[in-house]
Amino acid sequence: MLSPDYRIDPQLSRYLCRSSFARLGGESKRNYTDDYRLFFDFLWQRGRWWHEADIEDLWDYEDWRTRSPRNPVRVGGARWNRGLAALSRLYAWGVSTGVVARSPVAMREVPGRYGAPVRVPEARAPQTRSSNVHWLTPRAFRLWLEVGLRRHTVDGVPGQGWTGRLEARNTAFAELLFSSGVRLTEGASLLTFEMPQPTLGAGRFVLGRLGRAVTKSKRARTFYVAAAVVSAVAGYVESSRAAAVRRAQRRGRYEDLAAYRVVRAVTGMRQKVLHWRDTQGRVGRTALADAGVAERMSFYREGPQGLEPLWLWLTEEGLPLRPASWENVFRTASQRCEQVLAGRVAEPPFCTPHMCRHSFALHMLVVLHHVMDRRMGLSVQERRDFQLLYGDVWRMVQDLLGHAQVETTRDFYLAPVADLRLRSLLAEPAPLAEGAAAPSAQWVSSLLARIAQESEGVQDLDSALGLG
Repeated sequence: MLSPDYRIDPQLSRYLCRSSFARLGGESKRNYTDDYRLFFDFLWQRGRWWHEADIEDLWDYEDWRTRSPRNPVRVGGARWNRGLAALSRLYAWGVSTGVVARSPVAMREVPGRYGAPVRVPEARAPQTRSSNVHWLTPRAFRLWLEVGLRRHTVDGVPGQGWTGRLEARNTAFAELLFSSGVRLTEGASLLTFEMPQPTLGAGRFVLGRLGRAVTKSKRARTFYVAAAVVSAVAGYVESSRAAAVRRAQRRGRYEDLAAYRVVRAVTGMRQKVLHWRDTQGRVGRTALADAGVAERMSFYREGPQGLEPLWLWLTEEGLPLRPASWENVFRTASQRCEQVLAGRVAEPPFCTPHMCRHSFALHMLVVLHHVMDRRMGLSVQERRDFQLLYGDVWRMVQDLLGHAQVETTRDFYLAPVADLRLRSLLAEPAPLAEGAAAPSAQWVSSLLARIAQESEGVQDLDSALGLG
């Protein structure tokens, strides 16, 4: 955080390193830092430092950020509210420590969820669904995967200059997010032994476990991933990942690292504990559930040919790939889709890591509603009894996503389904083979296509492409 004249503010550094900001997750830190930089640049043009801002500065910034025609990249209410939350945190700390005399973020009281009043910023925008919430149908995702990540043509053959160096890693990771609904940091921070292993007779889905230190809610939770995706990840581990590790070992990359921890043993069944030795010869142990992203990246093991990272996703050099780096992988793939498919489809698909999570939620809601309505054959009263015992479908999807509140699932992730009255869409039963446990893929694809036609933000394909 440098000022335009290349100075470092000691009080701002103190906030970033010693306040509650330091305990935020990595993604929140990056987002909040971007928000601070934008506001500080706005103030700099007015000849002010961040600690000199007043209420009028904030209201002028709100106007410029959200409405002013002078700003070519205005933001919506949800994006503005995130930046406002970042500024509220900074200036509340500034007032409490005496760095600023008064916060530019004026507050007011509103009724809380349970009746007690809560304080919120006066400049807060009405709660609206983020414009960044988009969904992909499975067939749109497959096209994005083939063209964007595998670098194939629309005809399904490798494009010119295709080498396939990172194909196994990138496609396995994208399919993991799309199949399980885990967040970017959650999926990107897995260690090799945390990934569920493919087993015969395991069924269509395999369960895994996320440690509380890498989840947004800071609570450990179970996730489910398709068995085919588990096999794809195993294929990556045995092929391109193993090759990257061998190259790094031959070049001595791991021994040259300034600091790492060699895990000597992993004990415990459900509550795993890693016993390690570091480069200084010190020994220690860390509960896997308490290991954050940075600590996980430092874990190695002694393999047959030397040190190996326990971090699952590696760069071509064999080093841990930082979670934030996946954003660029997805962005590059979407840009390729735009180039290759321009003129072939009305809207070439694009995808972000979080869109995989949105799309998983939409797909699971459709499938679970069908299983509830059609497979079980419950009467109205029996359905009510079932919901009292096990919860409704919305809460099932809430649990799969790890949301603290079902309103987040309903209002932000699955607004198109809520608006379309899913029950009426499911009026026609899906054709099921005798003894089948789930609706056919063709029926689900057809229903999602109908949702895409009537809902904003759901990406599907032109039927002219002929992709199932």
